[in-house]
Amino acid sequence: MSAQKLSVNRACAVLGAALLCAMGGMTAVLYILTQNGTAVLYLLIFCAFVMGSVACFVGLLRRKLTLFSDLLCQTLDDMMAGESEPVQPYEEESLFYKIQYRMARLYEVMSENRRRIARERAELQELVSDISHQVKTPIANLKMINSTLLEQEVPEQKQREFLSAQAGQLDKLDFLMQAMIKTSRLETGVISLEKKIQPVYDTLAIALGGILLNAEQKHIDVQVSCPEHLAVSHDRKWTGEALFNILDNAVKYTPDGGRIRVGTECMEVYLKISISDTGKGIAEVHHGTVFKRFYREDDVHEVEGIGIGLYLAREIITLQGGYIRLESAPGEGSCFSVFLPRE
Repeated sequence: MSAQKLSVNRACAVLGAALLCAMGGMTAVLYILTQNGTAVLYLLIFCAFVMGSVACFVGLLRRKLTLFSDLLCQTLDDMMAGESEPVQPYEEESLFYKIQYRMARLYEVMSENRRRIARERAELQELVSDISHQVKTPIANLKMINSTLLEQEVPEQKQREFLSAQAGQLDKLDFLMQAMIKTSRLETGVISLEKKIQPVYDTLAIALGGILLNAEQKHIDVQVSCPEHLAVSHDRKWTGEALFNILDNAVKYTPDGGRIRVGTECMEVYLKISISDTGKGIAEVHHGTVFKRFYREDDVHEVEGIGIGLYLAREIITLQGGYIRLESAPGEGSCFSVFLPRE
């Protein structure tokens, strides 16, 4: 009989039979050698005591193993179902403590993975919903324009207007895709920020270059106060992108003839870049939500945008060890402060 096929009950039976045979043989040998019935009786009593002790020990061990196997199976079932946490044993010196402890740690890891997967699934579902919502309007407009041009005779001047509107919708879709690509690359780590000590003045110049034309069209006064020698460790390209997004929002939501001020302050741990405007302002209840992806307030939908600029700006600054703080109130304008670590 192979050891793999030998069950615990059969092994105990074989062991008991072997002990009985050994004790019977010892008793017979003792009687033959001594011819003393008292000695044989004492030996039988001792053998019975040994057999009883062995039987009690084996029975207790078997009961322990049975209880542990039942508990282990129940724990595994609960872990797979995600219903309850494994019970921690009270006696750290017990034989099963190490196994139970590792089962509890395994359950914690599985629970955390389950929660993380649920969060990622919810975020993915929200992202898909947001993207579908953002592309729905321009696609519907493009279909309408295309249908009109195909099914109706439109004067040349009107055709140009339709084609111009079509180009605007295509630009909006292209901007959305580019923003989503940048965000995806940053979040997944495809793009790594290359930080090095360099002047902030040049980074601000890159960001300001993208908004000056729109600011001039709205007669917005833009003033910048930044020493040329001021330097801090940062990625110029992506930090410029973050600052541009904040400045672009300031231009969009500042009325004609307003003001935008950009200033820097060298603090003990951080370099502070402040961007303030005289726009409509943001209620305190929305200070946290404005940094969410695709978030836009209900009363600004007439302003061009998709609500991803501030989200992207916060991601870029956070990846460099900094943060963004907002101070604003309705009718009092807004001030976005970007903090970059000096070391």
